Amino acid sequence: MPSWADDPSIGNRMINARAETVAGKPAFRSAFKHRRCLVPASGFFEWRAEGRTKTPHYFRREDDEPFAFAGLWERWSKGPAPVESVAIITTEPNDLVAPVHDRMPAILRPEDYAQRLDPEEQASDLHALLAPFPAGLMAAHPVGTLVGSPRVDRPECIEPVAS
Repeated sequence: MPSWADDPSIGNRMINARAETVAGKPAFRSAFKHRRCLVPASGFFEWRAEGRTKTPHYFRREDDEPFAFAGLWERWSKGPAPVESVAIITTEPNDLVAPVHDRMPAILRPEDYAQRLDPEEQASDLHALLAPFPAGLMAAHPVGTLVGSPRVDRPECIEPVAS
């Protein structure tokens, strides 16, 4: 939720920020300059549309190591209590993600974490870090539709299913 927003519901539409425009969009510009963060993850899901059917896929690092998405955080203070929120920066898909979805989270290499978080780093120098993560370092497989329920958070959500 941008700090300047009058209505907190605007945050529902801003969970992702496009790498190509994040530095110039009013909703993300200040956070991109001053409130960058890392969002830890072990994987992410995208859905491939096939006619009326959508098949979820789980993407991870090939070595199963955790990683971090490039993120932005914001504090909204116009309500009864401050609300802190996060947006994930997305980029063009790599060759592994492209057959499933037209965007992917901007995954950072561990050696780039310090540069990403350095408050002295110029925003204009950070765009190179937002390139698609190399497809050869990732793996993916289809998973069951159980992952589509926000109430379900179990290991079965990432188990492979026959494609």
